[in-house]
Amino acid sequence: MRIAVVAPLVTPIREPQLGGSQALVADLARGLAERGHEVEVYAAAGSVIPGVTVVDTGVRADELSSLLYRADRSSAPESHAGDAAFRTVFDAIKRGRYDVVHNHAFDAPAVRFAGTLESPVIHTLHLPPDASMLAALEQASRSAHPPTIATVSTTAAVGWRRRTRVDVVLPNGVPVNRIPWSEIGGAHLLFAGRFSPEKGAAHAIAIARQADVPIDLYGEPYDPEYARDEVDRHRSEPGITIRGAVPRTEIWSLMAGALAVLCPARWEEPFGMAAAEAQAAGTPVIAYDRGALGEVIHHADTGFLVPADDVAGAAQRVRQLGTISRADCRRHAEANLSLEAAITAHERLYQQVTSRTGAQSRG
Repeated sequence: MRIAVVAPLVTPIREPQLGGSQALVADLARGLAERGHEVEVYAAAGSVIPGVTVVDTGVRADELSSLLYRADRSSAPESHAGDAAFRTVFDAIKRGRYDVVHNHAFDAPAVRFAGTLESPVIHTLHLPPDASMLAALEQASRSAHPPTIATVSTTAAVGWRRRTRVDVVLPNGVPVNRIPWSEIGGAHLLFAGRFSPEKGAAHAIAIARQADVPIDLYGEPYDPEYARDEVDRHRSEPGITIRGAVPRTEIWSLMAGALAVLCPARWEEPFGMAAAEAQAAGTPVIAYDRGALGEVIHHADTGFLVPADDVAGAAQRVRQLGTISRADCRRHAEANLSLEAAITAHERLYQQVTSRTGAQSRG
């Protein structure tokens, strides 16, 4: 099958990945290519996915910085640069003659320009509902060839379905077989994710301090003001080590050597890639019970879920980590969070939408 994948254009798709959707695009494209599909990824300049053809669109991610997601916004800002970027991408896709086009960019222009294609289109919604995306999806759904709309978790689907149509849930997955794991963790906590309000790095620091356990934080200053005011100011404090983002192969090894991974999400987490990767590394997760984290973590078996913003409750759970089997964490990831299962689900959907389109054209 010939597949076009449209990546988020706000960052290059390369290590270290800035977010879960970027990581999934890279893993999904690579996995589909390894299964014999002809995959081409349309991404921002500078993107690299080993073993996959990446079409350099000429779009510079730094020119689309205004489109970077902010959890406190009600709608994405209008952007002439965004319109121009996605027009370029979808004009190129029209010339490619693909069996299916799968868009992962969370931008209204991507939905609008995808509507000009003859190939069947799938939009995966990696983020919570946004007014501009809702309007674009509603318009696309009324077109002669409506797209297929997917979310990355059942919880995310519930949130979106209050506002618009969702056709299918395509859960994310992580490359469990590539992630090393250990039955013996270390004596420190770990946070891995972008330094922005919704990911809760500042809460991770507060939890570690209250539990009196050292913590290492790895991430990029996605939100520079937040990173400066809520994270960087703790650099000189004992027991707190703050580092930049590192390639996932390195973060996986670091996870395997941690006592636990903290995921104190301050938003309705659409999936929770760090939580899934941690369990694949055999490491329990302590998380706020927000969004889909309850789907990813098996409470009291592979980690602990505590009420939103409950720093004290999370710190108390740090003291109970001895009750968690690291082997059970790994087994849970193998059975429920694997990339291979996610790729199979994608293949099944691609076959369905292409068969449906073929039947319609014959009719």
